[in-house]
Amino acid sequence: MTQEKTPPPTTNDAGIRVQSEEHSLTVGPDGPIVLHDHYLLEQMANFNRERIPERQPHAKGGGAFGYFEVTEDVSRFTKAQVFQPGAKVDALVRFSTVAGERGSPDTWRDPRGFSVKMYTDEGNFDMVGNNTPIFFIRDPIKFQQFIRSQKRRADNDMRDHDMQWDFWTLSPESAHQVTYLMGDRGIPKTWREMNGYSSHTYSLVNADDEKFWVKFHWHTDQGDGNAYLSQDEADTLAGTDGDYHRRDLFDHIAKGDYPSWTLKWQVMPYEDAKTYRINPFDLTKVWPHADYPLMDVGKLVLDRNPTDFHTQIEQAAFEPNNMVPGIGLSPDKMLLARGFSYADAHRARLGVNYKQIPVNKPKCPVHSYTKDGAMRVENATDPVYAPNSYGGPSAQPVPGAEAGLWHADGDMVRSAYTLREDDDDFSQARALIREVMDDAQRERLVSNIVGHLSDGVSEKVLQRAFDYWRNIDPETGDKVEKGVREKIGGTSDAPGMASAESIG
Repeated sequence: MTQEKTPPPTTNDAGIRVQSEEHSLTVGPDGPIVLHDHYLLEQMANFNRERIPERQPHAKGGGAFGYFEVTEDVSRFTKAQVFQPGAKVDALVRFSTVAGERGSPDTWRDPRGFSVKMYTDEGNFDMVGNNTPIFFIRDPIKFQQFIRSQKRRADNDMRDHDMQWDFWTLSPESAHQVTYLMGDRGIPKTWREMNGYSSHTYSLVNADDEKFWVKFHWHTDQGDGNAYLSQDEADTLAGTDGDYHRRDLFDHIAKGDYPSWTLKWQVMPYEDAKTYRINPFDLTKVWPHADYPLMDVGKLVLDRNPTDFHTQIEQAAFEPNNMVPGIGLSPDKMLLARGFSYADAHRARLGVNYKQIPVNKPKCPVHSYTKDGAMRVENATDPVYAPNSYGGPSAQPVPGAEAGLWHADGDMVRSAYTLREDDDDFSQARALIREVMDDAQRERLVSNIVGHLSDGVSEKVLQRAFDYWRNIDPETGDKVEKGVREKIGGTSDAPGMASAESIG
C-alpha cells in the first residue's frame, strides 16, 4: 500500500505557521473576535482585494503554454532570431471573446481573440490577433465607440442589437468583418479548430537591411479552420456550459491531445505597397492569395495548461509594441494606435510594473532605467539615469533593426486613407459571400443575420441594415429583409433594445 505524503503546514503569506483554519481567536469560546487575529484579518483583507479589473474588450478567455518552432527557412525576409531556421522558443497563447465580460458564455456570436507571446532571446515578441483576417474599422479614433456599441447601454446595463447595427450601418467599412461575424466563424466550434490571424500588416527586415511587408496566418492542424457551432447549438451551450471553449482546450491538453497550428506568411515586397491596387495597410481588407501566396514558416504547439489561471492567464499582457529586431509595425493606423493603447491598458489594469509579473517577464536579461512604482519587485541599481559615467547600460542599436521605419511626408490632416483603384467597403465582403461560401454557408449567414436583426432593432436602423446588406450583395439583402419581416410580423417599429443577450 502506498503511504500518503504528510501535507505541508498551512502558513500565512509571510510564511508563518497558521494555528487554525477553522476557529478565529476569541475571548472565550463564546466571546467576541479580537482584532489581533492576524490570520483572520489577512484572509478577509486579501479576499476583498483578490479581483483585478477585467480587460475592457477581450475580458473572457483562456489559454495555454507551449512552444513555437521554425520549420522552414524564411531568413531571407527577416533577421529576427525567433524566425531563423530551427529556432524554438517557449510560447503562450490566449484565446478570448471581444464583447463579453469575464463571466459571459464562451459561445456568444463574437470575433475570437488569438494572441501569441513568444519568449525569445531578444525579448518578448507578441502578436495580438483574431480568428478573422480583418476588423470592423480602419481608424483608431472609432475603436472606443465601436467597443461601446457592442457592450451595454447606459440606462438598463443590457446589450442592445439596435446600437450594434446602428454603429455598423453608419460605418460601412465594417461590412467585411460583419459578414465574417454573421457567418460560421462568428461562433467557432472550439478554439483548437479555429485559425488565427495578425490581421494587421507588419514589417520585416533581413540581414541585408531589405524590408518587406507581412501578414501572419495561424492555420489550425485540427481541421480546415471552418468548424463552427450553429446558433441553436451555441445558445444551448451558453445556458448549459458557459465555459465550453475553455473546458475543451484544458481537457484536451490535460489528456495529451496537444493542439497545434502552422504559421504561414503572406509577404509583400516593400515597393509593391506603394502601387498595389488596394491599400495594404487597411485593416478591413485582405491580400488575395493569388497575388501573395501563403508560405509555411513554423509550428505552434500547446502542451501545458496553466496551474494558476489568475497569475498565468488573467495577468498575461500582450502588446503589439513588443517587437524584436527584424520585425516592426507598419503604416496601419489601427496598429500604430494599438502600439500605445495595449501597453497603457496593462499599466491601468495591472500596474506600471506589469512586465515583472512572471508570465510577462522576458526570459532574456533586462537592463532598464525604470524604477519604483506600485508592485515593483525587482531591485533598481545605481546609476538610475542616463547618460552616466558609472557603468550603467547604454543604448547599443542593432544595425537595421528598426523594421518599423518608413518614409512619410505631407501636411498633418484628419483624413481617410487615400483611395486606390480597388478600394471600397463592400467588394471583399461580396466576394466572401459569392466566391468563398457555399450554398449552405450562405443560408446560415442569412439565418444568423435575420435572427440578430429581429431581436429589438428599431425600424430606422433596420432600413439601413437592409441597404447595408444589399450594398454587399443584393440577393443576400433581399433575403435578409424578407426573413426579418416574416419573423417580426411586418411591424414597423421595434423597441430599440435587445430583449436577450444570447448573441453578442
